[in-house]
Amino acid sequence: MTLYTDIPTRSEIDALVQVDAVAAVSIYLETAPESSGDAERIAYKNGVREALAQLGDVDRKDHEALAEQLAVLEDEDSEDFWRHQARSLAVFATPTSLRSFRLPNRLAPRAVGGTRFLVMPLMRAVTFPQTAFVLALAQGSVRLLETVPDAPPREVRVPDMPTDVASAVGKSSIKDRAPIRRLQGSEGQKLRMAQFSRLVDAALREVLPGHGVPLVVAATEPLDSIFRAHCRYPDLVPHSVPGNPEGRGDGELVTEARTVLDGWYADRLEQEKRTFAERSEQGRTSIDVAELARFATRGAVETLFVDIDAEVPGHVDPLGEVTFAAPDTDGSSGVVDEIARRAWLSGARLLAVRREDVPQGGDVAATLRYAPPA
Repeated sequence: MTLYTDIPTRSEIDALVQVDAVAAVSIYLETAPESSGDAERIAYKNGVREALAQLGDVDRKDHEALAEQLAVLEDEDSEDFWRHQARSLAVFATPTSLRSFRLPNRLAPRAVGGTRFLVMPLMRAVTFPQTAFVLALAQGSVRLLETVPDAPPREVRVPDMPTDVASAVGKSSIKDRAPIRRLQGSEGQKLRMAQFSRLVDAALREVLPGHGVPLVVAATEPLDSIFRAHCRYPDLVPHSVPGNPEGRGDGELVTEARTVLDGWYADRLEQEKRTFAERSEQGRTSIDVAELARFATRGAVETLFVDIDAEVPGHVDPLGEVTFAAPDTDGSSGVVDEIARRAWLSGARLLAVRREDVPQGGDVAATLRYAPPA
């Protein structure tokens, strides 16, 4: 079973959050990689009807153009698309555009019609991407694996990847006693490992996406530390799978890598919570939705925690003032999503988390760049 994923880049999210169209539809669906796609396609059609019904007074031509965009995925020719899915599907459409992302995270179904996109659930895939790469690195072999939840690992072909340390530096053996610039013994071996690491890093840059997908290394010392010193991939996980990866199966390595990854995510979240507690003592936090709408509008939010399933109907005006609406009577993407949009555009860090991981368990919480006036 293969999970087909499309993790959004920062620039793609930037484009989505800046949309302000005459009509915009956001649809989130639960999908299953083992499915034929028939159930998902039916759920999509239902979501399209639900979202279009929320648009209200929209020009007929714009409404028809939007419906035509959404119908692209309903067509029989898209059957192959529905057979190749991950855990969730996010679709965003206007009368002139259609974007979709297959996500490894499990997201709650939503269908929203308005003038902006509902982007917050999509941010979960950026905050804690469930897909990852594992680099099994040894002196005698290298292999790159891709892993997603509930699916077997897949080995990734990497053009120009060196096969081992010795051949990568033109030697018959890493223990070759010929001097390298007068370096011999362990110093010479470490130099060759560094040369090898630079070649591995260069090869990886041709296949790694470089937009938030973590890379976990499985290696022993000193090669682990040497590779880290030369690796330029921005999402290299600071902890490694211990032990020599040679002779170990892909499944075993990936299982251990996911344990490393889960621990790293948990550590990052706990550190963010500790920072929130410290900022609280300095008067630099807020958990109030209306207050945070004003702070986000002013660019005062430093880090924003958001419950990805939060639904707070209403509108935020240009000055950041909130008008709440009754449930099921408002067609906008909602107050919380608008807070997240404004915070994102001001350069704030966004953490799209489950409700239990939002400080004090509300819809939203934030640390601020400065303490507001008393």
